[in-house]
Amino acid sequence: MMPRTIAVKTGSANPHRTTPQRPRPALDAIGVRPSKSRGQNFLVQTAVANRIVDAARLRADDHVIEIGPGLGILSERIASHPIARLTMVELDAKLADRLAQHFAGDRRVRVINADFLKMDFTTLLEDRPVKLVGNLPFNSAAAILTALCGRRGDISLMVLMFQREVGDRIRAGAGDPAYGALSVFTSLYFEVESHFRVSAGNFHPRPRVDAEVLVFRPRRIPPFSKDEEPRVLATVRAAFSAPRKTLRNALSHALGMNASEIDESLRSAAIDPGARAETLATDDFVRLARHLGAATADSNA
Repeated sequence: MMPRTIAVKTGSANPHRTTPQRPRPALDAIGVRPSKSRGQNFLVQTAVANRIVDAARLRADDHVIEIGPGLGILSERIASHPIARLTMVELDAKLADRLAQHFAGDRRVRVINADFLKMDFTTLLEDRPVKLVGNLPFNSAAAILTALCGRRGDISLMVLMFQREVGDRIRAGAGDPAYGALSVFTSLYFEVESHFRVSAGNFHPRPRVDAEVLVFRPRRIPPFSKDEEPRVLATVRAAFSAPRKTLRNALSHALGMNASEIDESLRSAAIDPGARAETLATDDFVRLARHLGAATADSNA
């Protein structure tokens, strides 16, 4: 589906612009049935919406991008602040059309009917880093966060909601049961400033699990250079490609390097070849990637 920018009609603002706390009638009115395949669970609790938007610390010059606005419970609270711009990206065409009507008269608002994961992020940007806010679709939230890691330099702050288990994985540190590739990828680019849980009863339809809101601040200086970035990401992917295997075996298989090269790189990086990926901190992966890169360069010389 090609991105579709929906014109928000100028003129008098909609006098009935309110977001329903009981969304079923509003969804029925436009013929939308919440989709499990799209991970659609609509936030209905205004107190939670207020807390999410408060966490964004909005200012007058902010450009806010909201991912998956749905019926607009967060959008309305964002727009109540004197911000410069609000861009909403909504996959569902009927919901996108409703949002455009809902915010009729607000010149700051832009509604784009598109799949966030398939669109060019640069088309959303203007002349300053953006803030991102969103109740992310549960089934694609991890993929969206991974994509946003690559846009760290264009982002000043993110306040995003995930399924609780995904939130646990994002925040996990080395040695934690939930620690994995997503934990490392996120920590390479962002710091989690704060987080809070949102119970399942705050959504329609009610999901099987609770959600978690996380506040992300981009790392001012990443722990690797631009030239090192591909090697670091490849190392993390390779290390977690076979969680039950030792680093020696996982890296050798995934990177196509012989065991002696892997062992030498691990020892040079002061890492036990018999260790597993879940025991390494973010800085360990960066250091290991540098030594693996040096070993590859030597073997190709």
